[in-house]
Amino acid sequence: MPSVLYLIALASFAANLSVRAIDPVIPHIADDLGVSIAQAAGLSAALAFTFAIVQPIIGAIADLVGKARVMVTCLALLGVGSILGSFAETYPLLLVTRIVCGVGAGGVFPVTLSLTSDLVPVSGRQVAISRVLAGAMIGNILGSTLGGVVGDLFGWRGVLGFLGVTTVIASVAVGVGLSRTSTAIASGGTSLATLWHGYQVLFRNPRTRVCYSVVFIEGCCVLGVFPFVAAFLFDLGETRLSIAGVVIAGFALGGLVYTASVTGMLRWMGVRGLMIGGGALMALQLVVLGLGLPWQAQMASFVVMGLGFYMLHGCMQVFASELAVEARATSMSLHSCFFFLGQTAGPIVYGFGIAHAGKMPTLIVCAVIMALVGIVAARLLVTPAPEARAAV
Repeated sequence: MPSVLYLIALASFAANLSVRAIDPVIPHIADDLGVSIAQAAGLSAALAFTFAIVQPIIGAIADLVGKARVMVTCLALLGVGSILGSFAETYPLLLVTRIVCGVGAGGVFPVTLSLTSDLVPVSGRQVAISRVLAGAMIGNILGSTLGGVVGDLFGWRGVLGFLGVTTVIASVAVGVGLSRTSTAIASGGTSLATLWHGYQVLFRNPRTRVCYSVVFIEGCCVLGVFPFVAAFLFDLGETRLSIAGVVIAGFALGGLVYTASVTGMLRWMGVRGLMIGGGALMALQLVVLGLGLPWQAQMASFVVMGLGFYMLHGCMQVFASELAVEARATSMSLHSCFFFLGQTAGPIVYGFGIAHAGKMPTLIVCAVIMALVGIVAARLLVTPAPEARAAV
């Protein structure tokens, strides 16, 4: 099903253009709308929180009426929300549009992973998911980079307008492409009884708590720092929004390195090694971020951080895809729910920590947590039993 996977990757790409694109223009939004940097960073938290809380509903709907249908509809909603945001004259109105975008984004990315899991056997799933993730990573790279460049040229309103138009066009293209696939892919088919049984299986599985806890912490400690990157650079005298976008884009570039090398790393390190190594790399780069290095070095550090993140997170996605096969969209959506709840809490935690303890102590605490998470997750999820190895 390679053509279908390309369409799924396109949907993931379009959705992820919007996820990090406003991070580089946070300082300008704050100045233009007369709010603090912390309040403006709350726009990212609002999208993440909305994304998170709609996941149980979105996942169930996708299992019932069809993953492809839900994915395309939500992609269009994301585009419309961005366009409306470009016309917002006050912070509360802009906040409402970001909430709408959160609903839209919430129905795209986790459903793409669930649909991929339906199409690819578990033996090849980690590589297939990495290919779909490549679409998301490229979206992140271009989103944050274009966010900075377009922000320098046309302001933050131009960023949202550009994102909105691009996403609406992508939703039409993906919808037309998927309408030509087989009915089994385009439609739903899960009954309420089967869905309820899937929920029971999901929450009886002891791995569920581990998977969801790990991705919550990832979102909080790693993705939660992103809205502050531009402010950190401002403190160093670098006020070009495009530079902040380039630095943040390094994270997604690291994800592309993971995508290109995951097959070899699995042979060399195994799943356990990927998880422990990923946690260690993220921990190290969080400390490096606190050193206040030139932006070029920070961009390189974000590449390494992105590689580490996807080493751990890619494994978690495969584990999550097998928690409840009967309700896979629901399982993957709840997985994303906890991940984005972490991203919601992250800016709040970092804002409080930086204000009361300072930048470096806050980053060190988060670094220690991430190093431990990789070790604990590997110990709890990866077992020596042959059936456990087959599951990942």
